[in-house]
Formats: sequence, structure tokens, C-alpha cells
Amino acid sequence: MGDEPITELHTITTPSQPRARGEAQVTAKARDGASVIASLRQAGSSKLVFPRGGAGLQAVLVNTAGGITGGDRFALSATAGPDTQLTLTTQAAERAYGAQPGETGRVTNRLRVSEGAQLNWLPQETILFENSCVRRDMKVDLHETARFMFVESLVLGRVAMGETLHNAAFHDRVEIRRAGALIFADAMALSGDVSAQMAQAAGGAGALASVILAAPNAEALLTPVRAVLNSTSGASLLAPDLLHLRLLAPDGFGLRQTLLPALRLLSHGPLPRTWMI
Repeated sequence: MGDEPITELHTITTPSQPRARGEAQVTAKARDGASVIASLRQAGSSKLVFPRGGAGLQAVLVNTAGGITGGDRFALSATAGPDTQLTLTTQAAERAYGAQPGETGRVTNRLRVSEGAQLNWLPQETILFENSCVRRDMKVDLHETARFMFVESLVLGRVAMGETLHNAAFHDRVEIRRAGALIFADAMALSGDVSAQMAQAAGGAGALASVILAAPNAEALLTPVRAVLNSTSGASLLAPDLLHLRLLAPDGFGLRQTLLPALRLLSHGPLPRTWMI
């Protein structure tokens, strides 16, 4: 018998999809009674722009990738130096798009607030799309004399377009330390049929937000802020200088109707201009 022909087998592979990478770092310092940029680094799809006007130094984070999808990696590090005021916000709502199976978009944020400084973390809402998969991690270190205001809001699908989330994953963790001691920790895990989970656990809410104020006057603001909340939201004083709000609403529009008055009250002033656009 002659030699049989050899047939080569070629494995067909699917080319990996392009993934976004973004990193930004900013530090504020005091100079002549004003808060100015001490250091700045930005790379990839993360950019920071600094509008003029307003109190302190304001930094607007821009995601030039247009959103987050599976496999993306974003990292932000910000420091409010001694006796400075730094506000961090976003250009628009962040969008978490559908991801390929087994791929997770990751967002890592690190904040530090120094002696006598104030940092306001005021990003606009994150909107989850069907099949999205995102893991977010936030760690904050506060000096004993620092002031800190934080908001993170989440919209579960585009209600106006009739979208409901039957397959999505969102994992979020927040840790805040003052002088090295843990004063606040919160974690959220949504996976699978998110709409059904929210219907069972939160009355079908389609949007939610968490707000934290760590400041000496937090206790005095508890009663006033409760007066502006809707019937599905609440405020708790975790310590004399630590106030926590949890907000629920049917959709993103309803959430903002409650969230904006609460933030204005807690911040004693106007919100970043990007929130009004």
C-alpha cells in the first residue's frame, strides 16, 4: 500500500476584539489661596479636562472609547492635597455595553483626601445595557480633617426604549477609610435577570443611587435632606460625621428628580455644569 496523503488540520480562531485601556492621575495643590493642578497624567481612552470657574479645582473625566464593554480596563487616581478643594465629575453618563461571554469590563478608582482638604466625587450615572458585564472597585483614604462627598448612580437599562435587563452582571465595591480605619464599606452584586431581581427586592426600581457625606456637619443635614427625598429613598446617620443616602426610582429621570436636590443641599452649592447639559 502506498503512503496515505497527510491532511493538515488548521485550528480556526476568532480574532480578539479591540479593547479600551484608560488611565488618569491628578493631584491638586494649594497656591495663593486657590486649588490648582500639582500633577497630571493621562493615557489611552481616559482624559481629564479642567473647566474654569466654580469653587476649587474641577476635573471632568472623559472616556473617549464611548463606554465600557467586556475586556476594557479603566483606572483613575486622584489626590486632593492639603487645604485644597477638588471636584471630579464626568462629561456624560457612562454606558456599559454588551460584552462577549466570559469578558468583564473593570473600573478601578483610588481617591485620597489630605489634611484640611475636600474632595467631591460626582460622576453622572452609569447605564447598564443588556449583556453588559462590569466590575467596579473604589477605595478612598481620608485624613482625620478631610471632607468627602460621594455619589454613584446606576440606571438599569434604557426604559424609554423598552429595554429590560434579563442578562447582565454588575459588581461594585466601595471602601472608605479615615486615618486608616474603615468607616464605610458597601458591595453590590447583580447578575442574570436583573429586572426580575429588582422586582423582587426593590419593588421594580429601574434606577438607584448611593450618596455619602463624610464631614463635620453631616449630622445637622440629616433632617433637611430627608425632607427632599422621595418615598422610596432614605437617609441614615452612620456616625456624627458620616451620612449615607440610598435612593430608588422607576427610571433615570425619576432618580435625578430626587438626587439633584439632595446633592445641592449636601454640597451647599451648584452641581458641576456637565450635570445640567
